[in-house]
Amino acid sequence: MTFTKAQDVINYLYSLPKLHEKADLSYIKKVLTFLDNPQDKVKTVHVTGTNGKGSTSYYLSSLLQKAGQKTGLFVSPYVFEFNERIQLNGRNISNQNLVEIANQIELILAKIRRENPAFSLVTFEYEVVMAFLYFAREKCDYAVIEVGIGGEHDKTNVIIPEVSVITTVGLDHEKIIGPTLQDIAREKSGVIKKNRPVIIGNVPKEVLPIIQQKAQKEHATIKLLGKDFKISLQENLTYQDQNKKISFLTRPLVEGYDVGIAISAVSLLGVKLSAAEIKEAINQTKIPGRYQVLQNNPLIVLDGAHNIQAVQNLLNYAHCEQKRRQGQVRILIMMMKDKDIAQVFDLFHATDEVYLTTIDYPRAAKKKDFPQWIQEKYQYMSDWQAAYQNLKQKSQTNDILLVTGSFYLVGNILQMETKNAGSRY
Repeated sequence: MTFTKAQDVINYLYSLPKLHEKADLSYIKKVLTFLDNPQDKVKTVHVTGTNGKGSTSYYLSSLLQKAGQKTGLFVSPYVFEFNERIQLNGRNISNQNLVEIANQIELILAKIRRENPAFSLVTFEYEVVMAFLYFAREKCDYAVIEVGIGGEHDKTNVIIPEVSVITTVGLDHEKIIGPTLQDIAREKSGVIKKNRPVIIGNVPKEVLPIIQQKAQKEHATIKLLGKDFKISLQENLTYQDQNKKISFLTRPLVEGYDVGIAISAVSLLGVKLSAAEIKEAINQTKIPGRYQVLQNNPLIVLDGAHNIQAVQNLLNYAHCEQKRRQGQVRILIMMMKDKDIAQVFDLFHATDEVYLTTIDYPRAAKKKDFPQWIQEKYQYMSDWQAAYQNLKQKSQTNDILLVTGSFYLVGNILQMETKNAGSRY
């Protein structure tokens, strides 16, 4: 197969199977071997975590660019367009490069299929291969690689990174990498490699020993949030380790943890960055769909939180703002059918005004997919655009409007607001 348009590549990717019969890395390793192992030609930082891995990856990319490094970034999901998944120095891969890279992979797949006609990559494997091939072709100094799900069995886990990162451990994707928090911690610790340091973020005390034991086994030195580097939030957000103390523009504490993890990781890479450069890089970083403030009065925040830990963090932030502003919290939420819906809805305060919505997507929960008590308690508005506009108009200057539950909903609203404004946020 030969592609001529980027949209054809994207359509093809989404037509591929999602899972193999066996959940190992043999398929992706085979293709990478045929491509002369592009993943080994670029230094990498590998980032996993139940929450915060996307933000941490963006901060890392900004810091490395500020240090003059040609930097690749592989993240998921996207908010505006598919090309966001693969970035070079903060710019999305071009349509032309997307097509060229995909055609190169197709040639290799054709070779493999001569001996094994049924051979195929799943969607995420294909995307990972594209990223590694692109970063090697562009001769990146570093590539920041965000894990898809888990760690040990994730399709990105074919690298020996300079530094590994575990941002958080919480309940999400329990059917794939669970069911327990301990199982999830074990799976995420799979990114730790022999003699390569690991940065550990805000990880629950009960599973921290699992990660520490894996690090010990691999002779990987640990830098731990709260011990080796600290983050505090008063007037400003402040990062401190034994060598430096830097203050940044204020942001939610959980985002602050991601900032701290990124700074700590970059300090291990030996790239030269002054405190002023670190401050500038972090303050200038814009992360789409993650605690993204659209306006301040009323405060409208878009965040793709879609699991218990992330929604709890977002609500903590919103309720702190509510105390400060003395306003009403309104929440527009859309969730996927396979998420922990009931547990997420248990987190809302009695005073929160919560509205359910959906989007045109196979996995998106419709009214009937929500538990009966949720259907009875909260208003369902099937038209997400009308629901959002209605809540926006209803909100007074001191109120807070959260849009959450899925990056798909957040992306749709961002695109709508961007069209309305005629410029990108």
